[in-house]
Amino acid sequence: MRNRIIPSARSLLFVFVVLAVPVAAPVVSFAQVSVSITVGPPELPVYDQPVCPGDSYIWTPGYWAWADGDYYWVPGTWVEAPEVGFLWTPGYWGWGGSSFIFNEGYWGPQVGFYGGINYGYGYFGQGFQGGRWDNGHFFYNRSVSNVDVTVIHNTYNTTVVNNTVTRVSYSGGTGGINARPTPEEEVAAQGRHIPPVAAQTEHAQTARSNPQLRVSVNHGQPPIAATPKPGAFSEGGVVPAKGASAIHTSAAAPVNNSSHTVTPAVHPNDLPPFGHPAAPNTGNPKLDQQYQQQQEKLLAQQQQERQKLQQKQDQDHQKVAQQNADAAAKQKLEQQHQQQTQQLVQKHTQQQQKLQAKQQPPRQNQPDARKEKP
Repeated sequence: MRNRIIPSARSLLFVFVVLAVPVAAPVVSFAQVSVSITVGPPELPVYDQPVCPGDSYIWTPGYWAWADGDYYWVPGTWVEAPEVGFLWTPGYWGWGGSSFIFNEGYWGPQVGFYGGINYGYGYFGQGFQGGRWDNGHFFYNRSVSNVDVTVIHNTYNTTVVNNTVTRVSYSGGTGGINARPTPEEEVAAQGRHIPPVAAQTEHAQTARSNPQLRVSVNHGQPPIAATPKPGAFSEGGVVPAKGASAIHTSAAAPVNNSSHTVTPAVHPNDLPPFGHPAAPNTGNPKLDQQYQQQQEKLLAQQQQERQKLQQKQDQDHQKVAQQNADAAAKQKLEQQHQQQTQQLVQKHTQQQQKLQAKQQPPRQNQPDARKEKP
């Protein structure tokens, strides 16, 4: 893998010095850019994915970029693959020991290492579960990707269990994701790559020139979080962030890249909003409506359970504050809260899987496998 300085017109980062790859993180994406700051990027905002505009468009998640002394949000967007069979490996921020390094994303036959960052919509820290190529056509996983099946017919439906809940946007350092590339990702890093296409660099340039996308203005809640196509910042289908993100203050701890691990959510309020599963499509309108009502009922029930647990944990915090508890007692309480939250996440995931399995249409009503599942 060759390292080179990224031209400013493409990287859109305020470059101070290019650093070598740290020994603890031997695999990088297409190129690296280091900025002389020790302030980590904000957490990833929560947002809905726009509807896919057409066949062969691949989702590229949004990310925080750096320029002119500030982070700014580059909205997620759908991009046409530059070649049949190519997938997108997202860029990511990593702590290089003395400053943050941005590892640029790239196109290639396999998805490589992207820091273990959970960007969502198929990019859950490793690989891509939003779709796959088959016989020269891209098939979309409807359980992850937002597609209109009346327009795009190359689809399948495979449930993806994502129990990891985190919006941390960088790898290594204090509070960062602890991840190391797998052997498969190391192989992918050595393969043929294509840098971001012109539409992507223009998309990022437009984001850089928009003051509303700078974290100093939007405080981690960009008004344009995702677009249906690159550069479509003022067209229909643009979606804003759903909630504000936390801003990190430092990342001076050493990198630990032992495995793909992340910090679980501590409280229900730390969890992202529930994602709606793919609409039932059994071929029976009445049955689809019944299934849809069951899904909505379950989501409402689970939302109430989140709120109830959050209220209980808030009461725990009030009691601890009244008792003037020491740091050890507070830490123990937070560990209990984290365990409670993760148990609730696991319970809800199992409930959703059970309902989806129950709603699977009879075999004779399923679409032709050649069209529905590659």
